[in-house]
Amino acid sequence: MLTIKQNLQEVMKGGNPDRFVKQYEFLDIILELPTDAPMGGPGQEWRTAWGVLNRWPEGQIGGFPVHDDENIVIKDITKWKDYVKAPRVEFSDEEWAPAIERANKVDRNEKYVAAFVAPGVFEMTHHLMRMENALMNYYEEPEAMHELIDYVTDYEIRWAKEIIDHIHPDAIFHHDDWGSQISSFLSPAMFEEFIVPAYKKIYGFYKENGVELIVHHNDAYSANLVPFMIEMGIDIWQGAMSTNNIPELIKKYGDRITFMGDIDSGVVDFPGWTPENVEKHVRISCERCGKLHFIPSLSQGLNFSSFPGVYEETDKAIDKMSKEMF
Repeated sequence: MLTIKQNLQEVMKGGNPDRFVKQYEFLDIILELPTDAPMGGPGQEWRTAWGVLNRWPEGQIGGFPVHDDENIVIKDITKWKDYVKAPRVEFSDEEWAPAIERANKVDRNEKYVAAFVAPGVFEMTHHLMRMENALMNYYEEPEAMHELIDYVTDYEIRWAKEIIDHIHPDAIFHHDDWGSQISSFLSPAMFEEFIVPAYKKIYGFYKENGVELIVHHNDAYSANLVPFMIEMGIDIWQGAMSTNNIPELIKKYGDRITFMGDIDSGVVDFPGWTPENVEKHVRISCERCGKLHFIPSLSQGLNFSSFPGVYEETDKAIDKMSKEMF
C-alpha cells in the first residue's frame, strides 16, 4: 500500500494510485505561525494586522471585512500609501516556537508540512478598500493598483522567507478567492495583467527555496483562469467547484495541474445534512472525475466543515468509493 504522500504523487502524475486521495489528508497545515492579529470566531470582530476590521455575525458560517466609512482602510486609492502599512514579518524565537514544534512532529515521509497563508493578493486589495471600489479601481486607477499589488507582493515574499527559514515547509496552502460560483471577478486579460505577475514572483520564490507543492484555495468559478494558474506554478487547485466542469478541465489540463474539490460545500454542509446526501455527492464526483489528477474534497478552505461531522462523513464516503473503484 502506498503512503499518503506516494498516493498523492501517483494521482498528480497520472500514475497508479491505489485509492482516492482523501481531502486534505496529505497536508499537515501549520496554523501556529506567529501573527499580531489572530483570527476571531462566531459572534466576534477583530482587526487584522493590516488594519482591516472583520466581523463574524453569530449564526453565519464566516466573517468578512467591515467597509463602512469609519473602518474602510483605503479611502482614496491614489493616496494608498497614506493608509496602508504592511505588518511586521520578523518575530522572536519564542513567538516562532509553537509553529516549529508542530512542524517538527510531522512525519515528512507521510505528509507535507504546509504553511497557511491568507488572505491572498486579490483578496487583500478588496479587503483594504471594499469589493466594488477595488473592481472599479482596477479599471480607473491601474497605476495605483499596480503599486499596491507590488507592495503586497513584496510583503508576501518577505513573509515567505521567514516561513521557509523557520519551519522549512514542503508545501504552501495559500488562499485567494478569484470569483463567484459562476464567473471570475476579473476578466482573464485583467487577471493576467494584475494578478499573474504577483503570483509568479510569490510562488516562484517558494519553489526556488525548497517548497515542493503549491496548493491554492479558490472556491469559485475560475475555469477561464486555469492556464494562468499553471503559469503561476500552482500544483493543486483546491476548492474547485463543480460549476467549473471539473471532468472537462481534467481532460484539458490534468497533465499540468491537479483539481481538488468538485464536492461543493453548500450542497452537503448545512444544518440538516445527512450521511446519505454526503455519500450521494461524493459518488457523483468520484465517478464523473475519475482516479487521476483529481482529489475529491469539500470546497471548504481548510480541513473541517462548517457543521460538525460533515468533513468526517465525506472521508468515509471517499473510502467507500476507493473500495469500489480501485
